[in-house]
Amino acid sequence: MSAVGTEVLDREDGVIPPEPPIRWNPLTRIAFRFTFGYFGLFCLLFTQIPFAFAGLLAGSLPDSAVLWEFRAVRPIIEPVGRLFFHADVVLREDSGSGDQYFIWSFVCCVLIVATVSTLIWTALDRRRPNYRRLQAWFLLFVRLCLGGQMLLYGFAKAIPTQMPEPPLAKLLQPYGEFSPASVLWNQVGSSPTYEILLGCAEVLGGVLLFVPRTATLGAMLSLVSLAQVFVLNMTFDVPVKILAFHLVLLSMVLLAPQARRLANVLVLNRPSEPATQPDPFRRNRTRRIAIALQVAVGVWMASGFVHTGLKYWNEGGGGSPKPPLYGIWAVSEFIQDGVPVPPLTTDETRWQRVIFDVSGMTYQKMDGTLVPAVPAVDTAAHKISVSAPPEQPNARPAQIADFTFDQPAPDRLTLNGQLNGRPVTITVRQVDPNSFPLRGRGFNWVQDYPYFR
Repeated sequence: MSAVGTEVLDREDGVIPPEPPIRWNPLTRIAFRFTFGYFGLFCLLFTQIPFAFAGLLAGSLPDSAVLWEFRAVRPIIEPVGRLFFHADVVLREDSGSGDQYFIWSFVCCVLIVATVSTLIWTALDRRRPNYRRLQAWFLLFVRLCLGGQMLLYGFAKAIPTQMPEPPLAKLLQPYGEFSPASVLWNQVGSSPTYEILLGCAEVLGGVLLFVPRTATLGAMLSLVSLAQVFVLNMTFDVPVKILAFHLVLLSMVLLAPQARRLANVLVLNRPSEPATQPDPFRRNRTRRIAIALQVAVGVWMASGFVHTGLKYWNEGGGGSPKPPLYGIWAVSEFIQDGVPVPPLTTDETRWQRVIFDVSGMTYQKMDGTLVPAVPAVDTAAHKISVSAPPEQPNARPAQIADFTFDQPAPDRLTLNGQLNGRPVTITVRQVDPNSFPLRGRGFNWVQDYPYFR
């Protein structure tokens, strides 16, 4: 074969020459064994991480599908948790908290298993000089897992559903009654543009992770984004601290092989060879196929997150249609048993405001208490039935009120019927939501004086 033919063969499907043998430091080998065991188990069993790989299929799966790994290990996790935490460690499937006792117990079990496996692995495999090939496969697995989480949280903000615009009832709630997490959620939700920019940064970090050539840059961007998320979770008491912390660590695991190169470029101002992620593939053609598959996995995940985000946005988020009577309605007259009831703050039966929102209904008592309710509005029959939220999923809701309504003007409404078993007539007038500075202030280039209210 000619020299030209050999060159073409090497370029098209050549075998990458093996790296010269390098003997890792014993501590490095021990650290890798522990990292492999701990983060491998965490990524496989922490339910949200593998569920991201469902992509477009996630929407057709039942809500309970995301927890199948935790259910599988529950017989182990719960007894261990009770032993270590001396508390009622139970998987709270109805909770969105990622910091419940069960998950802390799960982390404790993974830590124990990783430590024991490291000791056994070290005793049985002391002579191996390094784990370069296994490291390459492991980092590929970590990249895909981290990339999936970056896309998940990124699209949840780029399509602003994770932190939606504050509901109308929140405009009436005193600031001091907000929990720290609620302050953060409503602060970000009050500025959709800011939330979208945050999401785009996270999406970009995730996209870069699915391409080996840009994976180091993606890990750096992910580390910065996730460090901010972790600090916010810690300082605003958001119950996703465990996952956020581990995602920060996964970013650092990806950057660990590049630590010296990054230090040379960013800190020491020294020349450095290119920063490339360890590659488990030896043939160029295999490598190209692997890159295409990695990109395909990223597209598959992103498609699922976009589909889910748009569905939620259109059905329950900012893009969903406003319900009948949407708005804040202030009570101007309240007649009970045929007698006008004065607006006294000590009155426990009189209403002060009524709010109809996308998520349901809320009425405000005279002392300022906001009470959620479930409305059934029939605009054709001009009827409203109001029930209390059910205390149990299958419980029958208790009825609070039953009204007929008349709307003589777009901003006026009269309710006639029964409230807590007593006849009432309630006249309400609509409040412009933009009269609240949080909604109506907007953006201003010129401010002669700061606007703080």
